[in-house]
Order: sequence, then C-alpha cells, then structure tokens
Amino acid sequence: MSKSEQSPLLPSMRLDDLLAELQVRLQAVLATRDRVHALMEAVVSVGSDLDLETVLRRIVETATKLVDATYGALGVVGQESTLIQFIPVGLSEEEIAKIEHWPHGLGLLGLLIKDARPLRLGRISDHPESYGFPPGHPPMGTFLGVPVRVRDEVFGNLYLTEKRGGAEFDEEDEAIVIALATAAGVAVENARLYEETRRRETWLQASSEITTRLLSGAAPQEVLSMMAARAHQMTDADLVQVLLPEPGAARLRVEYAEGDGGQETTSVTFGLDDSAAGEVFRTGSAATADDLRGGDPELRDLGYGPVLLIPLGSAQAVRGVLVLAKWSGRLPFTAADLRMLEAFAGQAAIALELADTRRHAERLGLLEDRDRIAKDLHDVVIQRLFAIAMTLMSTVRLVDRPEASNRLQQAVNELDETIRQIRSTIFALQAAPETTGHTLRGRIVDLVESARGHLGFMPGLRLEGQIDNQVPEDVAEHLLAVLRETLSNIVRHAKASRAGVAVEVTGDGLTLTVHDNGVGIPAEGRRSGLRNLEERAAGLGGTFEISSPEGGGTSLCWRVPL
Repeated sequence: MSKSEQSPLLPSMRLDDLLAELQVRLQAVLATRDRVHALMEAVVSVGSDLDLETVLRRIVETATKLVDATYGALGVVGQESTLIQFIPVGLSEEEIAKIEHWPHGLGLLGLLIKDARPLRLGRISDHPESYGFPPGHPPMGTFLGVPVRVRDEVFGNLYLTEKRGGAEFDEEDEAIVIALATAAGVAVENARLYEETRRRETWLQASSEITTRLLSGAAPQEVLSMMAARAHQMTDADLVQVLLPEPGAARLRVEYAEGDGGQETTSVTFGLDDSAAGEVFRTGSAATADDLRGGDPELRDLGYGPVLLIPLGSAQAVRGVLVLAKWSGRLPFTAADLRMLEAFAGQAAIALELADTRRHAERLGLLEDRDRIAKDLHDVVIQRLFAIAMTLMSTVRLVDRPEASNRLQQAVNELDETIRQIRSTIFALQAAPETTGHTLRGRIVDLVESARGHLGFMPGLRLEGQIDNQVPEDVAEHLLAVLRETLSNIVRHAKASRAGVAVEVTGDGLTLTVHDNGVGIPAEGRRSGLRNLEERAAGLGGTFEISSPEGGGTSLCWRVPL
C-alpha cells in the first residue's frame, strides 16, 4: 500500500484518541462532581445533629464512605497529648472484643497529635514512627490521618486505613478528608455550644427549684437527693454521688447516689486523708481525677473513668462533696461542666445555710415560747394553787366533822401532787426540744411506756427536780437498769393491776420509788435480781429498801447520793 493511500486514516486515528481522552476526562469530571456532591451531602449530614457523641460517630462514618476506606476512627485528644476517646468504624463486635486495649496515642497516632498536619502513607509499617498495633487488632496497610480543629484547638484526629481495592489514598482523598475535617470542626463546635446552652438552661431551672424548695421548708435530705438527680441530668454523667462526713469519724460516706451502678456504691466510704474526695472536702477546691492521683480506686474498680469532684460549700465550711463519674472511655468533663457545677453546688450550699438559719430561728422561737410557758406556770399557776392549798389547810382546823376534814386534807394532798407535777413539766419544757428523747427524763418516760404492753395498763409516773441537769451519766445508767429490772419483776411476778414510778432529785440525792398493788414479796424464791439492785445502790454509796405495805403489794425505794 502506498503512502498516499495511508494518509487519510491518520486524522481519523487522532480523532479517536482525542475522543477517548475526552471521555476519560469527562468521567473524571463526573467522578469529581459526584465526590463534591457526596462531600456536600456529608457536610450537611455531619452538621444536622447537635448531640456531640452522635456527631463524632457520623464524622467517622462519613469519612470512610467518601474515600472508600475499610476502617476509620476518630481519636479525641485530651490533656498531656493522649487519646481520651477512640470511636472506631468498620470493626465488628467480635473484632472489637478481641482488641486488648484501644490506642493510647503512641506511634503514628502520637505523631499526628504532636504535629497536627495531614499524613498519608502507602504502608504504615514503613514509617519510622510506626509503633505497631495493640494485641488483637486487625492488620492495616494504607493510612490517611487528618486533624480536626475547633477554632485554634486540635479537638482530635481522623484516622482512615485500608482503601478498598488495594489502592493507596491519593491527594484527592486527602483534600476531601481535609474539607470534611473543617466542616466537622464547625459541627463539633455547634454541638458543644448547644450542649452548653442546654446545660445552662437546665442548671438555671434546677437552681431555682432547689432554692425554692429549701426556702419553702423542705428538709435538707430531700434537697440533697434532688441536687444529685439534677446534676445527673445536667452533665450526662453515669454516676452522681453526694458524700457527707460521718459523725465523729474521719471518713465520707455515700449519702445519695444516682445513675448506673449507684446502688453498688452506697456502702463505699472515703477517707479524709487518703482519698481524692477527702482532699476536696479538706481544701474546698474542685478537682478532676487527673488533678488528684487519678481519682479513687473504689470508682475505678467499678469501671468508671472521668471523675469530677465539687465541694458543697466554701473552704471554711464544706458540708460535703458532689462526685460525678462517667464510664471508662467516655469523653471527660469539660471546663464548662466544672464552672456550671461549681456555681450550682455553691448556690445549693448557700440555700442549705439559709435553711439552717431558718431552722435555728424557728428553734429559738420555740424555746422562747416554752420558756414563757414555764414562767407562767411557775409564777402564776403554781402560786395560785399554793394559795388555794394554804386556804384549805387553814379551813381544816375549822371543820369539826372528821369526814369533811379528811376530804379537805385529801384535796390539799392532791393540790400538792399537782404542784409537783407542774414543776416536773417546767423542767421538761426547759430541755432542748431536739434532745428530749435522749435525756434521762426522756429515757425514763420511754422505759415506763414500753412496760405498758406487758403490764396491760399504764404505770403512773412522777418526775421531780432537775433530773437532766444534776444526775451524772454513770448514775443515770444505774438508775435505768434498776428501773428496768423492777418493772420486769412486776410484769413476771406481781400480778398487779396498778403501779407507780417516782423519780425525784432533791438536794444532793436521787430517789427512785416504785410501788404496785400485786401479791407482794414471795416468801421463797430467787433473790438474785434484788441483790443486784442492792449492790448497785451500795456501789454508789446509797441504800436499797423493799417492803410490803399493809394494804398489799410491794414498795421499793432506791436512793443514791449525787
């Protein structure tokens, strides 16, 4: 074939090459358009939710789809350039269970933290900073890492590995992930702002509710329980505890617990000198687990990680400690959480102080009323009764008939007994209302009333003199033991239908008198109980007498000096 015959084919061949090249470029343009559309949809998808943890997982899922990666993860950077949270995508539950621990931020992951610039590798193991994988981690080759910034702060890093089809990540993949990371930073910031606004609103409502409840008269215990519930709601913590000091002990106990596993911690106590909670209680300064030797082992052993400890009150008057904890692996508490809870706990402590002041004012008013009543009884009622008794005594001498004289004398005796009862009431009124049940007078009343069910009737009781003020504690214990033994003897042996108890403090002596209308003292029987009563009296330098009056029954008199 001649040269002239081949020349018409050349333009046609060149046109085919140009068309093929055009088609390739059109396909590239279409692919780029599709990826740009996918990126735009990804940006919209990432920013469509305001829950932070949901946003973080969506960022990773979107990045793996955009660059066709098999595995993806987002590592959240915390203090001291370590990974505090690791969100994986592409691993099954079985594969996750086989991994011994999540990366801590060493090797290539640490390099991205220290030098926050994109990093693209054809093979991870070839890089000099490669540290290897944790035990149980699936093998990975190709790698693309891009930092996620929130303003000027590096929030975390996107890690993408194993591009499908065996190819390596290229410059276009890197550009797309960088663009996504920029949008992700905005989404993270929006989610943070939303959560902070939501928490602030919740905090204002909770503070108002707690203050209103306290100032309206609610018990502090009810308010502390409410405070734990509201703190749990505001911070999304997994556990909230309210620690209060044990009476007379150098430990803090869990008074209230809210959240997962809260019941397991109610029996836990924290030492004031050897625990993070104790240090916060002593110093009055809020702290995190990182500040205080990693928190308390009692919580770490239960699986909790991030911890926040807030004192209830100022350094001079700390009432307790508010403890918040999250499960290990969750995001730590933020500075916004700390500021909000400090203000919340401070306001609660002020409200508790106001409630205490209100209770003290009410107690003072009650004491003043009781004192006024006691004075009125002493200065008015007793004096009038005494005057009536004196009038009746003078009338007895003028009455000739013995029956009338005896009746007048009986009335005088009744008035005298009434005066003694009123004086006993005056002494009871002068006792502090919150300690009445723990005073000697109160314990005597409780002991006599407790015998009512066994006797079938209520014994008479007369208390006279300054029983609570003049009887020492050791003598009081002997007195109660003697009274308990005597009432027990009446229940078991006396078969009585009436009994009376009188405790009197006069001058420098204490006298216990018990009488009943039962069968009297048996001629034969055990005397160990009576000997015990006599020995108690002798040990205190006193006397013990027991007799059977002419009218029947038994009369016991136990007297000791003070």
